[in-house]
Amino acid sequence: MDQHISRIRYPFEKIPAEGEAITVAKGVLWMRLPLPMTLDHVNIYALDDGDSWTVIDTGFASKRSKAVWGKLLAGPLAGKPVGRVIVTHHHPDHVGLAGWFQSEHDAELWTTRTAWLFSRMLTLDVQDSPSEETLTFWRSGGMDAEIYNKRAAERPFNFADVVAPMPLGFRRIKQDDVIRIGGRDWDVHMGNGHAPEHATFWSRDDNLVLGGDQLLSSISPNIGVYATEPEADPLAEWLESCERLSQYAREDQLVLGGHKLPFVGLPTRMRQLIDNHHGALRRLAEHLETPRVASDCFTPLFKRKIGEDVYGLALVEAMAHLNHMYIEGQLTRNLREDGAWLWALKG
Repeated sequence: MDQHISRIRYPFEKIPAEGEAITVAKGVLWMRLPLPMTLDHVNIYALDDGDSWTVIDTGFASKRSKAVWGKLLAGPLAGKPVGRVIVTHHHPDHVGLAGWFQSEHDAELWTTRTAWLFSRMLTLDVQDSPSEETLTFWRSGGMDAEIYNKRAAERPFNFADVVAPMPLGFRRIKQDDVIRIGGRDWDVHMGNGHAPEHATFWSRDDNLVLGGDQLLSSISPNIGVYATEPEADPLAEWLESCERLSQYAREDQLVLGGHKLPFVGLPTRMRQLIDNHHGALRRLAEHLETPRVASDCFTPLFKRKIGEDVYGLALVEAMAHLNHMYIEGQLTRNLREDGAWLWALKG
């Protein structure tokens, strides 16, 4: 492919200041909400529906997020209400304030059935200490003993800490829907792997794509296995989704993702998102010529030192790659006396 047309480009070098918006297309505003973590922001979009706005994703439910939304509603969104909130997937930085928009701003919530069910279930499941299933899962990954002991004694992260209560009722988005947003008709295509039934939106009328976390410009979204489904293979779902969505990718499309910068060059980016994991699997196979636990596999997967702040994300992603190779018949595993799976390449 011609390298000139296949490179990834970033049309907007400036990012939106807190409480402000950047117009990225006719009737489409790009905004940012802060996150208290290494990935310190989530992108939010507002599309002009004439008499109201449709907002894509919402940020965490926090005092700071609500204060930023106050500035946005009084500033770039002033003059008409938010009539609809579309949530791309169930992760808290995307769904956090959906219920607040429903209850406080009378907005309608549109999302996938899986995203709504996960979000509502998780907001109702509050734990004061890690469950036994979670502790077992951490041990199965060979979690560092110091980190394990610290987290076992702490109150765990609860979805309800950063997601507003969600009233009953939503409008379902599903594969092959065509939805009118911001004066455009959008085809809905589902992704998986990062989050189940993750909605992406592809404009029929111009070159815009709303990608959520399925289509990011410069980082790969976390692909993780969790205690809720410890034998899952989200990496297979991710690779299938990327291959399938690649058929809709065009060189001219402006992709509006959930993090980092909007970009052009989606065909190349789709190939990168696939190849990155195939490369990681090859490196992991070499690494597993000597049996290892999941926590021993960070270096070949991530090619950098993993600190405590991202240790949990690294562990669940390592487990995802190991599960995938095991299900594909490339690995064996044996449970050690300490409860950790010891993985090895099949002879």
